[in-house]
Parts: sequence; C-alpha cells; structure tokens
Amino acid sequence: MKVDVRDNNVDQALRALKKKLQREGVFREMKARSFYEKPSEKRVREQQEAVRRSRKAARKALQKEGLLPSPKKKEPAAGARRPAAFG
Repeated sequence: MKVDVRDNNVDQALRALKKKLQREGVFREMKARSFYEKPSEKRVREQQEAVRRSRKAARKALQKEGLLPSPKKKEPAAGARRPAAFG
C-alpha cells in the first residue's frame, strides 16, 4: 500500500492512508484478532454476516427495479456547514 505525500502535507497523507486501511478492513481485523474467538462463535458470526450481505443485495436489487423506495439522503444540520473560506 502506498500513499504519496504532496507538498510536505503529512496530515493529508495520513488521512488518505487511514481511509485506505479502513476500506481494506484492517482496523476491523485488528479488533477481531485482539481476543480469541471460538470456532463455533466464528461460524455463527460469519453466517450472520452472509445473511446480512444477501439481504442487502436483495434490497439493492429491489430498489434498482423500483419495487422499494430508495433511501432518503441525509441533509446536514444547520450548524454543521463548513465556512466557504478558511481564512
């Protein structure tokens, strides 16, 4: 995994690295490996994840066909807006 640092902006590079690690699931795996998980618990968890994925895929397919309404987009709160200029 590689992240380029542009204009000595290390903070931006760290954010990009963190986002890549999050997308790859590294943090989730580190959390899962911090404690021992019994094989029976692992099977149950993986089965639940598979059910969740299949339900999500079915819901997306129904939304694509127009049989279910698509989710409403969240609008930012009034105080959460960022100023136009940072200066």
